[in-house]
Amino acid sequence: MANQSMATYEIDVEDVAYRHDGATPIMAKIYKPKGAGPFPMMIDLHGGAWCNGDRDNDAKINEALAQSGVVVAALDFRMPPAASYPGSLQDIHFAIRWLKARAKSMNARADRIGAIGISSGGHQGMLLGIRPKDPRYSALKLEGHDGIDGRLQCVVMCWPVIDPHGRYVYAKKVQAGGGTYQEEIDRVIPAQDKYWKTEAAMAEGAPANALEAGDKVDLPPVLVVQGTADKMHPRDQLDRFTAAYKKRGGHIEVELYDGEVAGFIMRNTVNPANAKAGLDRIIAFVHKQLG
Repeated sequence: MANQSMATYEIDVEDVAYRHDGATPIMAKIYKPKGAGPFPMMIDLHGGAWCNGDRDNDAKINEALAQSGVVVAALDFRMPPAASYPGSLQDIHFAIRWLKARAKSMNARADRIGAIGISSGGHQGMLLGIRPKDPRYSALKLEGHDGIDGRLQCVVMCWPVIDPHGRYVYAKKVQAGGGTYQEEIDRVIPAQDKYWKTEAAMAEGAPANALEAGDKVDLPPVLVVQGTADKMHPRDQLDRFTAAYKKRGGHIEVELYDGEVAGFIMRNTVNPANAKAGLDRIIAFVHKQLG
């Protein structure tokens, strides 16, 4: 879906500390449209196998979303060695509430907030999307705002690591097979070990497992964007999650782009038309869900 008729806004961009870990500020890059508003909000969660990356990773997507009329908060969050699971999820959950509490000052709507996540960031957005009331994730207190929750109105996942344990087992199998394989395989295995610590934790944090187990969950509308040639995010794991989400009554849309690999909207693009189509699709979905 194209966006030719959508208004285009000039934007302001600023870095702010949304919380402190001791004396260390944890930053967010806020993209704000210049206009009447109030605008819906999206949080951006970068990828990097839960251990790498920062708030600047996804600037192309975030600028485009903001120019379409969305306040975007691209988050830093604690990663190993500062914190393992569920530390980053606690930071993100805190940031959702922090943004809701400050929505009016940002010319934004506290009742219209979603998340977009890239790779491992997609997993984190989805896990918080289905578990907004999990006391492990909501453990950080937002002073003076006890009544604000961490619920999301939609989730966009770009080539997500939707099954951490499944991807770990897959990577181990590829590595053990030897021969020629993607160099990323050798990086994600130790990264997952650092973040998750145990395979049991990876399995507990897999959204499809929670859905299939009958856990009480939220089911915000979901969009998945992925390339058909993506070998770092196994398609069978996405298909399993999609089936489980639909079975529980959730709305999920999956857009697959022929021949593309992970990151194709921002880099490694086989066909530039796919990168544009994927970005347009994300923008259209966000405006449909958040208004």
